[in-house]
Amino acid sequence: SSGINAEWPLRPGEDSCNFVISNGGAQVFHLRARSEVDRQRWITALELAKDRANKMRERVDEDDDFVVSPESTATALRQKLDHLNVCQNLVNQHGLALQQAISQIEDSAKLKSLTKDPQVAQLIKKTAEFRVASSSMIKACSTFVTYAAHHEKEWQMAREQKERLEETVESLARQHMSLEKAMNKSKRNLTEGGPPGEGVVGIFDSDEDDDDFFDAMDHSASQNSGGGYLTPDINGNAVVMPATKVEQLKISGGKGSSRKRRIRIPDKPNDKANLWNIMKNCIGKELSKIPMPVNFNEPISFLQRLTEDMEYADLLTRASGAGSIEESLCYLSALAVSSYATTSNRTSKPFNPLLGETFECDRSDDLGWKSFAEQVSHHPPVSALHVEHEKWTYYHDFSMTSKFRGKYLQVFPIGTSHFIVKSTGHHYTWNKVCTTVHNIIVGKLWVDQSGEIIVKEHTTGATARVKFHPYSYFSRETPRRVTGGVFSPEGSPRYSLKGTWDSAMSCGEVTGAAEGDNWETADYQTMWVKNPTLEESEKIYHFTTLACSLNEPEEGVAPTDSRNRPDQRLMENQNYPDANVMKVRLEEGQRTRRRVRESKIAAEGPSAKYEPRWFTKKLDEITGEEIWRFTDEYWECKETQAWERCPTIYLQEEEEEKEEGET
Repeated sequence: SSGINAEWPLRPGEDSCNFVISNGGAQVFHLRARSEVDRQRWITALELAKDRANKMRERVDEDDDFVVSPESTATALRQKLDHLNVCQNLVNQHGLALQQAISQIEDSAKLKSLTKDPQVAQLIKKTAEFRVASSSMIKACSTFVTYAAHHEKEWQMAREQKERLEETVESLARQHMSLEKAMNKSKRNLTEGGPPGEGVVGIFDSDEDDDDFFDAMDHSASQNSGGGYLTPDINGNAVVMPATKVEQLKISGGKGSSRKRRIRIPDKPNDKANLWNIMKNCIGKELSKIPMPVNFNEPISFLQRLTEDMEYADLLTRASGAGSIEESLCYLSALAVSSYATTSNRTSKPFNPLLGETFECDRSDDLGWKSFAEQVSHHPPVSALHVEHEKWTYYHDFSMTSKFRGKYLQVFPIGTSHFIVKSTGHHYTWNKVCTTVHNIIVGKLWVDQSGEIIVKEHTTGATARVKFHPYSYFSRETPRRVTGGVFSPEGSPRYSLKGTWDSAMSCGEVTGAAEGDNWETADYQTMWVKNPTLEESEKIYHFTTLACSLNEPEEGVAPTDSRNRPDQRLMENQNYPDANVMKVRLEEGQRTRRRVRESKIAAEGPSAKYEPRWFTKKLDEITGEEIWRFTDEYWECKETQAWERCPTIYLQEEEEEKEEGET
């Protein structure tokens, strides 16, 4: 069958005539042979084919690593041409000498007396033929050298034109494959009754002229298989609450008002993107400036997506009350892993925040924490987050770099997460790992994580290391596997960590050291388990319960809050056409503000540069890095509703329309 890949692992079936081919869980083929002998022949043939494919892939990888540049090729050709010119001169010189010697021999009287001998006559005939042939070769060689030297510049120009054409064709091919994939997905969803654009990433997003790819970390929903929901109480203890009670749960708003939190958002509409209009808008534009429709987004801002790292904030509360530094490191390692829990499902792109955009999430009364985030920089894009709890403080600023490798895209996060326990002053930091998006051009998108997270407590020097193992078709290990350990300040192992970044993490206390990383441990205890997804989550962008509540309208928030972003609100309310129009207007509005700001900087100097409203840049004493720290002024301004310092980033276009309508 064409659907069976010879590289997939083989394993025996339930009886002697069955065998199974699997790629790790996504596809499984159960095959049955006529007899045990035929089954063994099949397995032997497939194993040989798998080995050949493996060797062929290694050869292809080696060939890909050895790439000859056009410059080196031109240099080598020029050297060969010079060598050929020298050889031509030598052939010409020795050929003329040979012809003169033959002529002298032919004119000699002694040779004329021997011409009657048939062998001598044959020798004279062959010599004359060689003389004619060598003369023709010398003439042809001279003509080629002259022609090559004359057309060398033309070949150079043709090669440069070919390179530019290849780059253009490659760019067009990427656009074509992305658009074709979106169109096929839309057709399939219209046939099946599903929404268009699902699972498609807009690689060349036009938000604010950026061609960066944002892949924020997210989590799963909090509904469990028993019909209820897992949710932490104010003390950080996990409790199971029936779904009916969650729907009726009333919590206090920002000013003590009681209201319900929604647990779902409107389903995605069956709104097909007009791909021909997209292609028309692509003509003559840079790839980074192509406006992508909101069909490829999810109705949430990256600031809100960043706040989703707090879905399992109860792990932070447990870490703050743990009996030892090493035990706290176990919980923090689990939290760091949990932030990647549903990146395999959430492949749609969040809205890029506008400069000055903010987002608050006050869950003090039900979850015990409140957070605030702001887009503090645009070039490069930087988002700052601060979370406050009665027992701990968490802050983090996020930026990233990306590299497009042709078949996949790699995203490298920049920034350090900080966690401080208020009662002890213990200060922990950790990093994020590389995210890789595969099958960017052709095939089904899938996401993998790789690298190592290092969690460090800076007071004592104790550390935890968690390694994310990259997925491999040839490995028999569990996909998305993570392993690691917690080490004392002296470097001795205290806990062993294992799990998968999309499902669960557990730890086991080390009872005896062995060779390498094979430690003797007690029974493993589960620290974190991913909450099951919501029912029919694919209709709501695979949102979790927390994600569904983040964009819920709320009174009293800042005018720059992500909840007030009109294009995002229109998309959530299933109005894709107006959302696309508003998205373009907001982007153009920010470009206009940036041009005005650049003019002021040129005229007034650095004092006219944009300054964030709620964060300030400071040098971190622990890491020695510059980091954005929260000024704690936002919540005071919210109490008095003093929003004068907030920039106008959403409503400018609407106010202009109202003024034009009144006139």
